[in-house]
Amino acid sequence: MNKAGFEELQHTADWALRVWAPDRAELFRQAALGMNTLMGLNFEEEAGGRVDLHLTAEDDESLLVSFLNEILFYLEIDRIGFEDFPLKLNGNRLDAELWGKPIRSIEKPIKAVTFHNLVVERGADGLEARLVFDV
Repeated sequence: MNKAGFEELQHTADWALRVWAPDRAELFRQAALGMNTLMGLNFEEEAGGRVDLHLTAEDDESLLVSFLNEILFYLEIDRIGFEDFPLKLNGNRLDAELWGKPIRSIEKPIKAVTFHNLVVERGADGLEARLVFDV
């Protein structure tokens, strides 16, 4: 199995995603990439830009939901999608450089990332999370 990645899970009403990675930063990055893939996000060819993001939360689950919902906020309000997510995690703080471009199209929009059945846990090969998205 790959050291990091994501896969869509079957869910009755919404969408679900399983994400795995060797460390927290890569887990968050894979979650963002997986969310983009679920939405069928297509970018314009023009040059993009960078958005700096700084978040704090009580735990990894809350920080992950906040991170992904911030990405959705920029998508909805500014029509900017992000292709690269260099980030640093220090305790309950996340500092990220979101590199993005204008959106050409979204095949299946996501309304929000939920806390439903969300858990970030350590496994044999690193970290794993299961996310449910409100569509």
